[in-house]
Amino acid sequence: MEKPQIILHAENPLNYTIFDTKWMPISTKFVALGTHTKGTGALQIYEISGGKVKLVSDITKTRGFKCGTFGASSLHQRFLATGDFEGHLQIWDMEKLDNPIYTTKAHSQIINAIDGVGGLGIGAGAPEIITGSRDGGVKVWDPRQKDLPVATMEAEPGQDKRDCWTVAFGNAYNNEERTICAGYDNGDIKLFDLKNMALRWENNLRNGVCCVEFDRKDIGMNKLVATTLESKFHVFDMRTYHNKKGYSSLIKKAHKSTVWLVRHLPQNRDIFMTTGGAGSLCLWNYEYPSKRCNEDGSSKVGVMGEVQLLQSNNICSQPISGFDWNPDKLGLAVCSSFDQKLRVIIATKLNTV
Repeated sequence: MEKPQIILHAENPLNYTIFDTKWMPISTKFVALGTHTKGTGALQIYEISGGKVKLVSDITKTRGFKCGTFGASSLHQRFLATGDFEGHLQIWDMEKLDNPIYTTKAHSQIINAIDGVGGLGIGAGAPEIITGSRDGGVKVWDPRQKDLPVATMEAEPGQDKRDCWTVAFGNAYNNEERTICAGYDNGDIKLFDLKNMALRWENNLRNGVCCVEFDRKDIGMNKLVATTLESKFHVFDMRTYHNKKGYSSLIKKAHKSTVWLVRHLPQNRDIFMTTGGAGSLCLWNYEYPSKRCNEDGSSKVGVMGEVQLLQSNNICSQPISGFDWNPDKLGLAVCSSFDQKLRVIIATKLNTV
């Protein structure tokens, strides 16, 4: 009992397939996004009150939702950006959900992943949204600019278009710098430099990349975690790049199934949760080496630390498709799974790690 524990605080059954869930900034509310059996979109708002989960709003939209983010919105506005099954990017005012305040046909097929930066006081520079789609495209959007993306990363004519499963912003520590990481179904992982509009680095992890996330968006690149099919995740040290060896990394086996997601703790970037295909949660801590890099001739090569399993828990039997830490309350999280349930999780003793 001296170690952190993963406790199931509450669970709520749903009548639709849920794909994503996000905390509303500076509140005890969270949003659930998914699809009804008829293909219509489910957008629900829940609130934790008196230790119980209460439904506040239940709204049906024309198209099913796949993913969402508050990342490009200010704390005052709290606008939710969503990606749907027909490739639309929409932005919603949570106080007026009748119609979106922004909508564009971002992709020709489903938007699998979305991320935001420049809002919520996280990341410098303009508020931007990134979308990744089954059509192989990765696009950056500025909500102040209608219809046209700020940047587009896609295969050249004649090349295979790989299904993009995951996208993430990073390196947004000033108004100029910003990078994007994207993961694909064939195991490709690509790092794009938005400042120079160039591919900065690429690798292949030999298994489909389910999720990528930087440990923090608003600092110079430090660590990146990529989760994959077949029970593995990779941790990359992004501080030191070697011309031949690239970024140093380690591989960890976990969950005995697909590792669907990684989510870093907002209050401590070295602690992160991974979610598994058989309903498991694993809580990890990254321990830095005594030296971050070594000399290798005229250049430097990164030195990896160790990843320690703090705790694990099986909370259901189906894949955990959505997970979000509360940025204000240490250890409080909400997750969704394919057994059509929402669950509120509490991870204890994280301040002792």
